[in-house]
Amino acid sequence: MTAPKARWFYPLAALLLLTDCGTKQFAVQELGIEHVPHSIVGDMLRFTLVYNRGAAFSFHLGDYSRVIFSVVAMVMIAVLWRLYREADAHDRVMGASLGLIVGGAMGNLADRLRSPRGVVDFIDVGLGDHRFWVFNVADAGVSIGAVILLFLMMKRPEPEATPAPTPTETT
Repeated sequence: MTAPKARWFYPLAALLLLTDCGTKQFAVQELGIEHVPHSIVGDMLRFTLVYNRGAAFSFHLGDYSRVIFSVVAMVMIAVLWRLYREADAHDRVMGASLGLIVGGAMGNLADRLRSPRGVVDFIDVGLGDHRFWVFNVADAGVSIGAVILLFLMMKRPEPEATPAPTPTETT
Protein backbone atom coordinates (compact mmCIF):
# COMPACT_ATOMS: atom_id res chain seq x y z
CA MET A 1 0.00 0.00 0.00
CA THR A 2 1.28 3.47 -0.88
CA ALA A 3 1.96 5.83 2.00
CA PRO A 4 -0.34 8.88 2.17
CA LYS A 5 2.62 11.25 1.84
CA ALA A 6 3.60 9.53 -1.43
CA ARG A 7 0.05 9.89 -2.79
CA TRP A 8 0.51 13.65 -2.52
CA PHE A 9 4.24 14.08 -3.18
CA TYR A 10 4.63 12.26 -6.51
CA PRO A 11 1.45 13.45 -8.26
CA LEU A 12 1.99 17.09 -7.22
CA ALA A 13 5.67 17.07 -8.20
CA ALA A 14 4.87 15.50 -11.58
CA LEU A 15 1.83 17.71 -12.22
CA LEU A 16 3.72 20.88 -11.36
CA LEU A 17 6.73 19.88 -13.49
CA LEU A 18 4.56 19.02 -16.51
CA THR A 19 2.34 22.09 -16.12
CA ASP A 20 5.36 24.33 -15.74
CA CYS A 21 7.10 22.92 -18.83
CA GLY A 22 3.89 23.11 -20.87
CA THR A 23 3.05 26.68 -19.89
CA LYS A 24 6.63 27.81 -20.55
CA GLN A 25 6.54 26.23 -24.00
CA PHE A 26 3.20 27.95 -24.66
CA ALA A 27 4.64 31.29 -23.49
CA VAL A 28 7.67 31.03 -25.76
CA GLN A 29 5.60 30.01 -28.80
CA GLU A 30 2.65 32.35 -28.34
CA LEU A 31 4.14 35.44 -26.70
CA GLY A 32 7.10 35.58 -29.07
CA ILE A 33 8.87 38.83 -28.31
CA GLU A 34 10.39 39.48 -24.89
CA HIS A 35 9.12 42.27 -22.63
CA VAL A 36 5.88 42.85 -24.60
CA PRO A 37 2.89 42.61 -22.22
CA HIS A 38 -0.25 40.79 -23.33
CA SER A 39 -3.31 41.71 -21.26
CA ILE A 40 -5.17 38.73 -19.77
CA VAL A 41 -7.27 40.38 -17.03
CA GLY A 42 -7.06 44.10 -17.67
CA ASP A 43 -3.84 45.58 -16.33
CA MET A 44 -3.86 43.32 -13.28
CA LEU A 45 -2.76 40.08 -15.02
CA ARG A 46 -0.59 40.11 -18.09
CA PHE A 47 1.61 37.57 -19.83
CA THR A 48 5.03 39.05 -20.55
CA LEU A 49 7.83 36.80 -21.83
CA VAL A 50 11.09 37.23 -19.91
CA TYR A 51 14.19 35.06 -19.67
CA ASN A 52 15.68 35.10 -16.18
CA ARG A 53 19.37 34.13 -16.08
CA GLY A 54 19.43 34.58 -12.33
CA ALA A 55 17.34 33.17 -9.51
CA ALA A 56 14.22 34.35 -7.70
CA PHE A 57 13.51 38.06 -8.01
CA SER A 58 16.20 38.26 -10.77
CA PHE A 59 19.00 37.72 -8.24
CA HIS A 60 22.15 37.35 -10.33
CA LEU A 61 25.71 36.14 -9.62
CA GLY A 62 27.41 37.19 -12.85
CA ASP A 63 28.64 34.96 -15.67
CA TYR A 64 28.42 31.78 -13.62
CA SER A 65 24.83 32.23 -12.39
CA ARG A 66 23.53 29.41 -14.58
CA VAL A 67 26.03 26.88 -13.24
CA ILE A 68 25.85 28.05 -9.63
CA PHE A 69 22.04 28.09 -9.51
CA SER A 70 21.86 24.70 -11.25
CA VAL A 71 24.14 23.16 -8.63
CA VAL A 72 22.23 24.88 -5.81
CA ALA A 73 18.94 23.54 -7.22
CA MET A 74 20.33 19.98 -7.40
CA VAL A 75 21.59 20.18 -3.81
CA MET A 76 18.24 21.57 -2.62
CA ILE A 77 16.33 18.82 -4.43
CA ALA A 78 18.54 16.27 -2.65
CA VAL A 79 17.91 17.96 0.72
CA LEU A 80 14.16 18.07 0.07
CA TRP A 81 14.20 14.41 -0.99
CA ARG A 82 15.86 13.57 2.34
CA LEU A 83 13.17 15.55 4.20
CA TYR A 84 10.55 13.61 2.27
CA ARG A 85 12.15 10.26 3.14
CA GLU A 86 12.36 11.20 6.83
CA ALA A 87 8.79 12.49 7.03
CA ASP A 88 6.13 10.38 8.67
CA ALA A 89 4.46 8.09 6.11
CA HIS A 90 1.03 9.51 7.02
CA ASP A 91 2.04 13.19 6.76
CA ARG A 92 0.08 14.16 3.63
CA VAL A 93 0.63 17.89 4.10
CA MET A 94 4.41 17.43 4.31
CA GLY A 95 4.28 15.25 1.20
CA ALA A 96 2.24 17.89 -0.64
CA SER A 97 4.47 20.81 0.36
CA LEU A 98 7.65 18.97 -0.61
CA GLY A 99 6.04 17.81 -3.87
CA LEU A 100 5.26 21.41 -4.81
CA ILE A 101 8.78 22.59 -4.00
CA VAL A 102 10.55 19.70 -5.74
CA GLY A 103 8.33 19.88 -8.83
CA GLY A 104 8.93 23.62 -9.15
CA ALA A 105 12.65 23.32 -8.54
CA MET A 106 12.87 20.64 -11.22
CA GLY A 107 10.94 22.81 -13.69
CA ASN A 108 13.29 25.76 -13.28
CA LEU A 109 16.34 23.48 -13.24
CA ALA A 110 15.24 21.99 -16.58
CA ASP A 111 15.17 25.50 -18.07
CA ARG A 112 18.62 26.32 -16.74
CA LEU A 113 20.09 23.08 -18.09
CA ARG A 114 18.58 23.30 -21.56
CA SER A 115 18.97 26.98 -22.41
CA PRO A 116 21.64 29.60 -21.76
CA ARG A 117 18.88 32.23 -22.09
CA GLY A 118 17.66 31.30 -18.61
CA VAL A 119 14.40 30.38 -16.95
CA VAL A 120 11.24 31.33 -18.84
CA ASP A 121 9.04 33.67 -16.79
CA PHE A 122 5.78 35.07 -18.10
CA ILE A 123 3.15 35.69 -15.38
CA ASP A 124 3.05 39.44 -14.81
CA VAL A 125 0.86 40.67 -11.92
CA GLY A 126 0.33 44.22 -10.70
CA LEU A 127 -1.45 47.49 -11.31
CA GLY A 128 -0.05 50.06 -13.71
CA ASP A 129 3.60 50.70 -12.98
CA HIS A 130 3.36 48.81 -9.68
CA ARG A 131 4.27 45.27 -10.80
CA PHE A 132 5.41 42.17 -8.98
CA TRP A 133 8.39 40.30 -10.43
CA VAL A 134 7.48 38.28 -13.53
CA PHE A 135 7.31 34.61 -12.53
CA ASN A 136 6.19 31.17 -13.75
CA VAL A 137 4.16 28.18 -12.56
CA ALA A 138 7.24 26.59 -10.96
CA ASP A 139 7.90 29.72 -8.91
CA ALA A 140 4.30 29.72 -7.68
CA GLY A 141 4.58 26.05 -6.66
CA VAL A 142 7.88 26.59 -4.85
CA SER A 143 6.50 29.63 -3.02
CA ILE A 144 3.27 27.93 -1.94
CA GLY A 145 5.12 24.76 -0.92
CA ALA A 146 7.72 26.75 1.02
CA VAL A 147 5.05 28.66 2.97
CA ILE A 148 3.31 25.40 3.87
CA LEU A 149 6.64 23.79 4.84
CA LEU A 150 7.58 26.80 6.98
CA PHE A 151 4.21 26.61 8.73
CA LEU A 152 4.68 22.87 9.37
CA MET A 153 8.16 23.39 10.78
CA MET A 154 7.03 26.22 13.05
CA LYS A 155 4.09 24.13 14.26
CA ARG A 156 6.21 21.06 14.93
CA PRO A 157 6.81 20.58 18.66
CA GLU A 158 10.32 20.93 19.98
CA PRO A 159 11.93 17.59 20.74
CA GLU A 160 11.86 16.95 24.43
CA ALA A 161 15.22 17.21 26.09
CA THR A 162 16.25 14.02 27.80
CA PRO A 163 17.22 14.83 31.39
CA ALA A 164 20.74 13.94 32.28
CA PRO A 165 20.96 10.87 34.50
CA THR A 166 21.35 11.76 38.14
CA PRO A 167 24.15 10.04 39.93
CA THR A 168 22.93 7.59 42.48
CA GLU A 169 24.22 8.00 45.98
CA THR A 170 25.95 5.08 47.55
CA THR A 171 25.49 4.48 51.25
